[in-house]
Amino acid sequence: MTTRTLIHVSDLHLGKNLETERRAIAMCEALIAVNADHVVVTGDLTHRGRASELALFWRIFAPLTARGRVTVVPGNHDRLGDDLGEAIQGGGRVVVTQLPGLHLVRFDSTGPHNRAWLAGHGVMTADDVAAISAAVDLAAPGALVAVLLHHHILPLPADHAAERLASWLGWPYADELELGGDLLGALRGRCDLVLHGHRHAPQAGTFFGYDARPVLVFNAGSSTELGRVRVFAHALGRVLGPPAWLTTGPDSRDTPARTRGAGRAELGLPSTT
Repeated sequence: MTTRTLIHVSDLHLGKNLETERRAIAMCEALIAVNADHVVVTGDLTHRGRASELALFWRIFAPLTARGRVTVVPGNHDRLGDDLGEAIQGGGRVVVTQLPGLHLVRFDSTGPHNRAWLAGHGVMTADDVAAISAAVDLAAPGALVAVLLHHHILPLPADHAAERLASWLGWPYADELELGGDLLGALRGRCDLVLHGHRHAPQAGTFFGYDARPVLVFNAGSSTELGRVRVFAHALGRVLGPPAWLTTGPDSRDTPARTRGAGRAELGLPSTT
């Protein structure tokens, strides 16, 4: 049985400051050190949506992208400035990426309103839900199925006072995707992971837990702020136990995590064979 790793990264905000860039570089080095099989980045690669910030992302992660080990979706910050949504996603709002043992459905949850700083909420229509469902149907038997998007599909705590104020005023800035519950229902029994970002504090939830194939929903948080990323081990189309945390740099939130640069065994992951 071949065991592979899938690593979830999000909300890098490259271009914010030099410390963020340094943390992203350390992150890539840690991912190379553990020989990550594949890395997904669920939006906000950039901070101001500038082409130069996206070019910086590609330069930092070049050792992994050159081997086809990175898949990305855009976030609301990527739609600012030079509007990088098409450059990041390409091919429409729902795109399928198939890899050995892995079926990734990439959903662009951003919208034209994300061109404004104060309109960071996402959008998902009934047509989007249908398209994601159809894309999941294309998965080969024995493949782990993961849906990737930036915005949260269920309510999560606001990140800061401005978002709490927006919610109190009834503005949608901090809201979850309107049809998130519909998406979960459409994925029931057919999808293993829903991976997203947007909220900077990590969260996790299990849905339809009594089913043979529950849906696991994970918010990565801001990987550069946290200095850590989740590592999923999978084989034969199933996640092998809870994910492990891999430390990739200083943790600004002082949350415990494993030693940076640890090998697969130290992370509690099975060997590659």
